Amino acid sequence: MGIIRLLLTIFHIIIIVLLFGTIMNAYIPPSVFGMLDLLSLGFPLLIIADILLLVFWIFSWKKRAAIFLILSLFFIIPTRRWINYTPTKKEVPNLKLISLNGKFGRLGDDAIYEYLNKQNADVIFFQEYDNKKPLDGFRYFENSRPIVKIQSKFPIIESGEVKTDVSTGMCLYADIKINGKIIRFINVYMEPFFLDKKMVKPTDNMDRNEEKAKKLLHKLIPTFKKHQTQIDQIKDFIDKSSYPIIVGGDFNAVPNSYEYYKVSEDLDDDFLKTGKGSGTSFHDFKFPMKIDHVFSSKSIIPISYKVDRSVKISDHFPVLTEFYIK
Repeated sequence: MGIIRLLLTIFHIIIIVLLFGTIMNAYIPPSVFGMLDLLSLGFPLLIIADILLLVFWIFSWKKRAAIFLILSLFFIIPTRRWINYTPTKKEVPNLKLISLNGKFGRLGDDAIYEYLNKQNADVIFFQEYDNKKPLDGFRYFENSRPIVKIQSKFPIIESGEVKTDVSTGMCLYADIKINGKIIRFINVYMEPFFLDKKMVKPTDNMDRNEEKAKKLLHKLIPTFKKHQTQIDQIKDFIDKSSYPIIVGGDFNAVPNSYEYYKVSEDLDDDFLKTGKGSGTSFHDFKFPMKIDHVFSSKSIIPISYKVDRSVKISDHFPVLTEFYIK
């Protein structure tokens, strides 16, 4: 039994080190060490392993439980970026935003239109979707790129593309006047990985699995580096804004990644502020993936954040956020 506990202790130490590695994404970019960004994808499994081992040490009445408990406290906020609970706020929202990656309408355009028309949103961010039928009440558009759009019921004062040095990822902005105040909305679509289920699904053949793992690394690491270029340029655009910011979309990046830390340096993660339950938004793979996010300036009050799992109109669940604009 002593040997088993020793092995479990070593394993737990490794888990803690790896968890701290995900936090280092805030300081080390993918161009320096891309494996850290890859590590952030495994955060849910790492934190589950940490909790299970922690429970084991507590019920074993081992002093090391206190040490592991103290170390695990560092991961409360990183965990809340994935799964969270905050009390309902009393303020009445006066702005509703929906962000949706529409998967090019492959699960049905009519379902997307029917869903969105029922939501009574004020602003909609589309990624991977070129909607051509008008939605109820929307009069203002930023659609300079075919698969990334911003639609608004409020007047758009200025809009355009945020230029980045990537081939596929896109970013649009629109300055929208809401109740006499201009808010800069930024719709982000980060460089995709171009993965499918066959590439990540393990087989009974270990040699085949090893080959798949190598191919995944050859796709993931270079894309993380492209993400760094793209998010650094988007962050520079954010920093130069003279208006309050709401930025959201499909980041193709999970919480505790370099991309997440970079964009949230001076903005609030609205899921962290108002989210309830799991923030997982991409459901095409069985592994939990929270890659759709919404952030806002501290002068904007987030009221609610919901990942709507009641519908499957895409491989992403719609993200619904409400705000109070003073």
